[in-house]
Amino acid sequence: MSVIIDIIDETETVTYENTTLIKNLLQYAAKQEQISDGTELSVTIVDNDSIQAINNQYRGLDKPTDVISFALNEDEEEEVYGEEDMPNLLGDIVISIDKAEEQASSYGHSLEREIGFLAVHGLLHLLGYTHDRKESESEMFSRQELILNEYGLER
Repeated sequence: MSVIIDIIDETETVTYENTTLIKNLLQYAAKQEQISDGTELSVTIVDNDSIQAINNQYRGLDKPTDVISFALNEDEEEEVYGEEDMPNLLGDIVISIDKAEEQASSYGHSLEREIGFLAVHGLLHLLGYTHDRKESESEMFSRQELILNEYGLER
């Protein structure tokens, strides 16, 4: 068994290879982070206009961003549901494909590397990692670089 990942491409522009990359990479990252089998999460691919609207609504920032995560069991010490037959819903990751393309070009690496980076970054946020302080930023970014490099998505 493994983590259940639902990918929704609202832009209808992401290739099969890139959606497969996202699923495989997140499965790998979930194993590295010891996420329980059967845990569910979703990844939605949107454009800059859509992520700007989400960013404005939920964060009060009226500008596009690259990735936003919505953890469903934030602040929970244990799994959300007490019954074994209920799913563990981790949360949702929203990625702007427009921002991913812009950043891949700007940073001089592949779109696959950027999409992978954003997916892992979003997953780590769902798991409680943050980058609001220097110490937590160092921990989170080190962890995501390790996962990406071990998976084979190096810069």
